[in-house]
Amino acid sequence: SSNVWTADMLTKVMAYFHAQEVMFTLSSLQMSIKSYLKNLLYQPRQLLSEFQQLDQQQFQTAMKYLFNSRKDHLEMGNISLDWEKTRERIFQSPGVNRTLFLVTLDKCFLALSALDCVDILSQILHVSAVNYLQPDVIGSLPNIVLEDAFRNLSTVFKDLYDKTSANTQRALYGWMKQILQKSCNMSEFNESTSWVSAENLWILGRYMVHLPLEEILKIRLNEIRLFISYDNATKQLDTVYDITPELAQAFLERINSSGFDMRNTSTIYRQGCFFFSCLLVCFYDDMEQMDAAVAQALLHQMIKCNQLRGFQAEVQKLKSQLLNIAMQNQTLNDILGSLSDAVVGLTSSQLESLSPEAVHNAIATLNRVSGWAKSQVMILSSKYLSYEKVLSFYNVSQMGVLVTGVSTQSFYSMNPKELSQIIRGTTSQYLPDLSPAQQQGILRKIAASGDFSSSVKDIQGAFFKEIPLSDLWKQTGYNSSMMKEKELRRSQALYLYELLSKKNYPVDLLSTGQLVKGVTCQLIETMGTDFFLNAFKLFEKNLHLLSPYQINCLAWKFWKVSNASIPPFLLLVLPTEYLQYVSGPLCVPFIESLGKTKMDLLNPSLHKKNAVLQKVQECLNGSIADEYDVDLLGNLICYLPPAFLHGRMSLKAMAAALHQFKLCQQLSHEQKTEIKYKLLKLYGSPNNWTAETTVDVGPFIALLSKGELNILAEKFPDIILQITKTIGPISSAEELLSTVFESISNATANIESSLTRPDCMGTRAPSSGQIIKLAEANVFWSVQELKCMDAGTFDKNVELLGTVSGFNSSQLVALKEKAKQIWGSLPDWKSYHIVSLGRIALALTEHEIEELDLHSIDTISVLSQQTEWTLTQARSILQGFLEDSGQTISTLKSFDLVGLGAILCALNSTEIMSIRTAEFSAAVARIGLLFCSTPVLRQFKMMTESVFGTATSWNGSILQEIGTIAGGLNEDELKAFNKNLMPYFQPIAIRCIPPEIFQ
Repeated sequence: SSNVWTADMLTKVMAYFHAQEVMFTLSSLQMSIKSYLKNLLYQPRQLLSEFQQLDQQQFQTAMKYLFNSRKDHLEMGNISLDWEKTRERIFQSPGVNRTLFLVTLDKCFLALSALDCVDILSQILHVSAVNYLQPDVIGSLPNIVLEDAFRNLSTVFKDLYDKTSANTQRALYGWMKQILQKSCNMSEFNESTSWVSAENLWILGRYMVHLPLEEILKIRLNEIRLFISYDNATKQLDTVYDITPELAQAFLERINSSGFDMRNTSTIYRQGCFFFSCLLVCFYDDMEQMDAAVAQALLHQMIKCNQLRGFQAEVQKLKSQLLNIAMQNQTLNDILGSLSDAVVGLTSSQLESLSPEAVHNAIATLNRVSGWAKSQVMILSSKYLSYEKVLSFYNVSQMGVLVTGVSTQSFYSMNPKELSQIIRGTTSQYLPDLSPAQQQGILRKIAASGDFSSSVKDIQGAFFKEIPLSDLWKQTGYNSSMMKEKELRRSQALYLYELLSKKNYPVDLLSTGQLVKGVTCQLIETMGTDFFLNAFKLFEKNLHLLSPYQINCLAWKFWKVSNASIPPFLLLVLPTEYLQYVSGPLCVPFIESLGKTKMDLLNPSLHKKNAVLQKVQECLNGSIADEYDVDLLGNLICYLPPAFLHGRMSLKAMAAALHQFKLCQQLSHEQKTEIKYKLLKLYGSPNNWTAETTVDVGPFIALLSKGELNILAEKFPDIILQITKTIGPISSAEELLSTVFESISNATANIESSLTRPDCMGTRAPSSGQIIKLAEANVFWSVQELKCMDAGTFDKNVELLGTVSGFNSSQLVALKEKAKQIWGSLPDWKSYHIVSLGRIALALTEHEIEELDLHSIDTISVLSQQTEWTLTQARSILQGFLEDSGQTISTLKSFDLVGLGAILCALNSTEIMSIRTAEFSAAVARIGLLFCSTPVLRQFKMMTESVFGTATSWNGSILQEIGTIAGGLNEDELKAFNKNLMPYFQPIAIRCIPPEIFQ
């Protein structure tokens, strides 16, 4: 009510109750009001109906308290309600927010000022625009022609552009267009001129990409000139990431016609660099008579084109053409620094031809460019450092992204004090991008220098995880605040939590975040009730860092100390019978709590998961009726059984759930099939889909039939291509990938001419553009087509071809032979050649591997990332590295061991026992990630005993540190372990225990 509550009014209320012979005390009235509010928050549909019954004055008061009140408490005479907590709960509930959104649309513009309503909508929509702004709701938007309110609301929609579906974007464009047409003087416009003025273009913002082609071509030239003169016009055109080439060309045509000379660099700079400063540059195609200066200026602006949705093959082709023009009458050495990110398009042989001085002079450009391939970075780093002669902190800090190309050996050879500066300086942002071998090289050098203690506190983020447990033991001076910016392995956290708990309050340790990984069940069990209940929010905030075992312990502790207030999601980890406590009023909090938690973090058994999903279905009364149920379910929707989706989900709910389904990580084929049927019911036959519907359906198009896919590929080739890029390996979308392959390979068939090899006459060969567009779909090229690929095309795209996961052995052999044909004999191959091969390297025979130069651990480090080596190939790589680097197993350093990775599984028992203990100790956590055979794990286990003592003396942090090596323990050793230590075996270690021992 809008009336002020007084103690006197409360007395009258009590008197009224007593007159009705309803016995109420003041405290029971307070409880009733609290309970009423709480129930309303769990019943958003009921809340909507209550809101709709309010008169204007009551509605104004409600909105004031919800959106403008700064009050912590609501005073109602003697009754005080915690209003701050209630508001917090309101804005955390997706369903209540939906109610506020709908009621604001329904009543606000009649009761409050339009500007206030826009402000309220803005607050609500920033919570979840994608769920609330459905196309059917756009029809309820007010036709506000009040200029300020409309501008503010259109600004809100511009901010939310990426958070809404394509159909919603199209509907919002329609709404804006309708109001803009109403507000402009239509008498000035006719069939041949457009309603789109400079100001309207500005208001539309990113929605301008929905203008029809013919509308753009009708925009009056003086409006284009005016728009260009706006200060922020270029900024706006910089955000149209989803513009198509046709629309961009239409805008370019109007800009050109408006008297803006795109060829004259002085005009361009005089007019504020307009054209060169926006994304339209990515579609420029008038190359005739262009001079080198204009080409360079264009290239400089094309750095933004990476942000476009799709069309990257066309962009790269344009960059390549501009590169050729920019290099007219100049060498690559001369202009390297003025090519912007087009340098990424240079082949290895072009980069190899650069002089060290040119690379040094261009470093300010090269160090900022993104998109480098590993082989390119290796070449450029090597050139830069050969000019500098000495690797120093200053040189490394100039390298930016190229620092990942510095060899492990070079890092290890650096002055430790300079390495410590790197860890502290701006270059530290690139440390997580270094390979594990490079990181290990840096750490070993610093650790050996005696300066490690002071460096430990400066090592931030994921890099800290590379510090071996044995090194942490040797250091002192840790404190809780030091841990806040570090990522920890569980072994490190277990050790550090125990160490720091001697001198720090538990709450300080828990609030660091990462240290929660080190809280043992014994610690949880001994926590006092009050401390536990207060500290629980720190555990809940870091749920993703906890192991299923820790979460289990938290659930039992909570049940013991306060089963009435246990967070409902914790019931999921207790035995199934505890689910019987969920019924009636507990249903909504239970589903909401689970919906905000990723069920996989709780790791329930299949039986438990099914019981929970059964309970969820009961709580929903056996159906998903509408968008409110979808809001409530959150992540849970990903786990619902196919039969339930099939028979119990309404189409209204499906429309709201599509976005959530697209976020699901592990939908089964059966679930996807049911989703497909729902989508076909919702949107009709794919023959009639619009571009927007195709975008919204997204990855689910992979489930359509070949015929349906062909129709979509014909109508919307670019959209289908963009969707394909987001879909994983071929197994999940074979039909879709083959449709894309046919569409692209047929559209631009590149038949080799008679000048090429006779066996390639009449065979189509892959072009660069096709390879870039196809990505994983390159798997459909025949062996003959791959053999007929042009040398330049292979050289340019070898890295991309090396990432295709579906190539079979014959295709890989064809690509390997192509590499031999282009790069010459194997002994002449450089490290960067070998690194660029990716999966293609798997086709090398053991004799071919013997011929390669494998002296560098960085080359081996890349080769060891491939998981499909045979044992004989792995032995050849190992022997090749030892021979070419002049080492034996006993001289290997920890970074060599880390770089060898999975190749270590090819060691024999004698070789393993000859590894130096100190080096093994530093690399043990990385070795513990390998899935080697049981005999090899047993030898590693014996080596581990030389570091950490006999197996029976190991504690939880050691078991966590050694990972799969614990799978090498024998039956007697496992029996001797205290059962309290069993939870510290990593899941990957359990997988490695042979079945007969496991039983």
